[in-house]
Amino acid sequence: MELVIGDRAFSTWSLRPWLVLKRCGAEFTTTEIKLDQPETAEQIARHSPTGKVPVLKVEGETIWDSLSISVWCAERYPEARLWPADAHARWMARSVTCEMHSAFMALRSECGMGREHHMVGKPGPAHTPSQALSADIRRLVSMWSEARRRFGGGEDYLFGQWSIPDAFFTPVACRIRHYQLDLAAHGDDGTAQAYVRTLLNDPHFLEWEREVL
Repeated sequence: MELVIGDRAFSTWSLRPWLVLKRCGAEFTTTEIKLDQPETAEQIARHSPTGKVPVLKVEGETIWDSLSISVWCAERYPEARLWPADAHARWMARSVTCEMHSAFMALRSECGMGREHHMVGKPGPAHTPSQALSADIRRLVSMWSEARRRFGGGEDYLFGQWSIPDAFFTPVACRIRHYQLDLAAHGDDGTAQAYVRTLLNDPHFLEWEREVL
């Protein structure tokens, strides 16, 4: 099994399925392709039908898109319990995962990750959010706080035990750290900030970070 990813320092889409596969205990190799280079498109085309990463190559098949890979992992490794066991928690977990996958455009555009802005290492200068970004941050704070209140069970992750949403929100935690976004100014009572710390101190994310630093 081979996971093809972009630069570890800033490929947020690549981090997600890597974390999920790690949580499964899967045995896989990682092929890293440098992005934004003259040869990037040609190299990715050897692996991906969409011209994008990440992709997972397994049993002669290619699975593309971080969400699709994560869903495959949940099917292949049921013992990893990648979705919450409680039905109501599971419904919400899938909803917030899909929302993260398709929304938060202001966060993506104003707080992008790239060669000048890395997911790992020291934070950059504090960023003053636009109204659109502030709305995204308030939504994150509200979403995280509700999930923790309803389904956290006093544990550290969004739905108690680690699940797929935590993989999808880890790059967001990286953005919050890098751009020094003030969650308290957007309604956080400390719950969302604690969740950010949890994600950034997750052992598998720290392993990813060590590969870069």
